[in-house]
Amino acid sequence: RIEAARCPDVVVAQIDPRKLKKKPTVNISISGCQPAPEGYSPTLKWQQQQVANFSAVRQSVNKHRNHWRSQHLDSNVTMPKPEDEEGWKKFCLGERVYSEIDALSDTDTENLGIDYLKVGFPPLLSIVSRMNQATVTSVLEYLISWFGEKKFTPELGRWLYALLACLEKPLLPEAHSLIRQLARRCSEVRALEESKNEEQISALNLIICLVSRYFDQRDLADEPS
Repeated sequence: RIEAARCPDVVVAQIDPRKLKKKPTVNISISGCQPAPEGYSPTLKWQQQQVANFSAVRQSVNKHRNHWRSQHLDSNVTMPKPEDEEGWKKFCLGERVYSEIDALSDTDTENLGIDYLKVGFPPLLSIVSRMNQATVTSVLEYLISWFGEKKFTPELGRWLYALLACLEKPLLPEAHSLIRQLARRCSEVRALEESKNEEQISALNLIICLVSRYFDQRDLADEPS
């Protein structure tokens, strides 16, 4: 009360009139997803089947998590620290995709086996079972951030599917926001798909379907064809 009594009854803000002349920039995010290209909208039956398959995968992962976590990783597998964003991008996507190299050179493919540092480590159960929820969310955020400015690739798709399969419900607020961002980005890429690559559109449809129908973000769902 003493401090309040010392405050003046009227306070006048000092406003720089030059700042009022500038037009403010407002970023508006589209709440829903862009529709699929004509002829590529998934049927309701297909969406329901994908949700059922995904649910079975999640149950299997949870059931056998302790078993896979106890399995030894190969000597060439070094999982990045949770806060190492660039390390995780390279680990999941490989140097080829991360550095946007179109193809491996002949010397890279001459009977030398698979170089996972170049092509990325697949989301093996022995790897994802070692990731706690904080790490799953962080890696999901890193990959979605990367996808926000890059093209969709099979390596990215595999990891997104695996991370979604490991994401526990009910969703934390940050995970809720992330998967909605992911679905919207998938719909943007799908709408701009000029070559109408059926395999790629199907993969994008799948992610949108899982976010909207398994994780209950129904406003993002594709209308059945």
